[in-house]
Amino acid sequence: MSANVVSPPSPPDPMLIATTLRTRLGFPSELTDMVSLPGDASNRRYFRLHVKGGLASSFILMQLADPEGFKASEEAVSGAAEVSELPFLNVLRPLANAGVSVPTLHYFDEAAGLLYLEDFGDLTLFDACEKGGESAIQRLYPKAIDALIQIHLRLQPQSAEGCIAFSRSFDVPLLIWEFEHFLEYGILARQDKRPLCVDHEKVFQEVFTMMVELIANQPKVFTHRDYHSRNLMVHGDRLGVIDFQDALMGPATYDLASLLRDSYIALDETFIDEMIDRYINGMCLGLDENTQDRMLLTDRIAFRRLFDFTSIQRNLKAAGRFVYIDRVKGNPKFLADIPRTLGYVRHNLETYPELEPLRVALTPYVLEWQ
Repeated sequence: MSANVVSPPSPPDPMLIATTLRTRLGFPSELTDMVSLPGDASNRRYFRLHVKGGLASSFILMQLADPEGFKASEEAVSGAAEVSELPFLNVLRPLANAGVSVPTLHYFDEAAGLLYLEDFGDLTLFDACEKGGESAIQRLYPKAIDALIQIHLRLQPQSAEGCIAFSRSFDVPLLIWEFEHFLEYGILARQDKRPLCVDHEKVFQEVFTMMVELIANQPKVFTHRDYHSRNLMVHGDRLGVIDFQDALMGPATYDLASLLRDSYIALDETFIDEMIDRYINGMCLGLDENTQDRMLLTDRIAFRRLFDFTSIQRNLKAAGRFVYIDRVKGNPKFLADIPRTLGYVRHNLETYPELEPLRVALTPYVLEWQ
């Protein structure tokens, strides 16, 4: 299901960029400097273009690894139709139309695989909270919740015709694949591929299947898929949303778990409860009673259980993905986030007696729990 790994491309030609800035953006700009930006876990490269004479002092240049590479997502997908348009652009359009704060696309040089985007700056939600501490968390996370409510309520198939997100979803095969991805990289790769105990494998299969069926059978909303503190940009009073190209349909709790059980910021449990309540209240304002019932929004205990189960699935997948990014892509930067991520899993497993067999079966393979 996942794409082949492609090496990042060589830096783009500054002469081509300078010409594009002068002739293609609608407001001629002169390139004064091009600065490479730290990469994420993808094969794309990013640069900040400093300019003068235009409507902005800088742009972000996204360079695709392969102009045709968008036809295979870097994340596993399930149920997607044939991809004929760059997913970033395909998903950007309906998000922008819904009023979500996403970067403006100024120009797409399709032949060169270069996108000229609005510059949201360098301050992620993660950075802002690291610098500002608890006061920043209290101020910014409600904004992130409100933006998520906006996405979940406004992004609908009838108002986003042709958006690829509505043709793919978190179904049982995809969720099982993500659990297996954790077993392959989060366990086997970390212990030199020593085989799993047969009894433990049986527990994994039984409990994972139970959790997957619960998650997959929920009503689905437009799901960003990576809605967390490093994909939200603090830009003045705006909270910009980026890295949305792998969007698909999923349970309301998936993006919520991505944000509140973030691998990079550990939030206080009481604050998590407050943000879940804020999300539920905001969603209920935009939904009829029948839809509220179907989404478990009127049963807060059931919704919290679904949130915790989704968090387990999401965090296990993330822990495995971090090892994959190290072993396959040669990028070890996320390994330091594994203990926190697996700590969330253990906390949630200990909360539900029916998940005790899974906690017991996983413990021999998770060094952080020993």
